[in-house]
Amino acid sequence: MAGFEDFIKNDITKGVAIGLGVAAAGVLLAPALRPAVRAAVKGGIVLFEVGREWIAEASESFDDLLAEVRAELAEQRFGAESAGETVGEAAQAPTSAETHG
Repeated sequence: MAGFEDFIKNDITKGVAIGLGVAAAGVLLAPALRPAVRAAVKGGIVLFEVGREWIAEASESFDDLLAEVRAELAEQRFGAESAGETVGEAAQAPTSAETHG
């Protein structure tokens, strides 16, 4: 039969005892730690807001870059299509011999 000494040496018992001790310490120290916790939460909120601003600026810059690249690609396509149409039109245009013929 397991004795009290075996019960104390059990890892589960140690874990429960540590958990209860931390909870008790938290309850006792909560009023003293409240200003520090408030400052930490406040700092976290400020960092979150700054991070959101940075992400918004980066997103806007990326959107601008994307728009520039799309415009450049459209310009290149339009230039290639108009050059192709010019060559195609010249090839399809009737010659003077064909029109007078």
